Amino acid sequence: MVAALGETTGAGQLERLRNKMLASSSGRRILRTRPTLSTETIDLNYLRSLSPATFGNKYVSWLDAAGVSPDTRTAVHYVDDPELAYVMRRYRETHDFFHTLTDLPVTVPAEVALKWFEWVQTGLPMTGLSAVFGPLRLNSQERQLLRQSLIPWAVQCGSTCQDLMCVEWEKMWEWELSRVREELGIWPAPNNFEESSRVEA
Repeated sequence: MVAALGETTGAGQLERLRNKMLASSSGRRILRTRPTLSTETIDLNYLRSLSPATFGNKYVSWLDAAGVSPDTRTAVHYVDDPELAYVMRRYRETHDFFHTLTDLPVTVPAEVALKWFEWVQTGLPMTGLSAVFGPLRLNSQERQLLRQSLIPWAVQCGSTCQDLMCVEWEKMWEWELSRVREELGIWPAPNNFEESSRVEA
């Protein structure tokens, strides 16, 4: 239901995201080749064999710890334009990379913070709705954490880092995570979460 709402309300912003990708050489390559991120295209065992400091190893370690896989993301059903449908798919498939880069765990406050980050990055209406109304699920202490720490971080980091829709993640597996962060202009979120608020990614 949430995924369907995101698809039916985001057509205009998907077009803007596509246009931004078309303005970038890497974005154009992504749109031309339409790479997908799934267990059919990612060798998770290879990523596990990489140095613990690499982006690829950190990513697969995050997947293992969260109990998810690249196949967890919902398929796109309600976007008629094939290219725009791919843009939405690419956004969904890269969500777990954002967790890896930002050090945000799988908790309700962390997911809300990540939605703020994604809203600033993509402008997709569904991310905005989740960012604004997500705090209603939190207690007063968690809302205070969001207001004072996580939302300011998400807005600043999301607005100053590179356009993540134009990133060719598949070329960065063997890079150290610190190098990926430096290249993209991303820094970790404030690390002050409670595991009691764990949710499904």
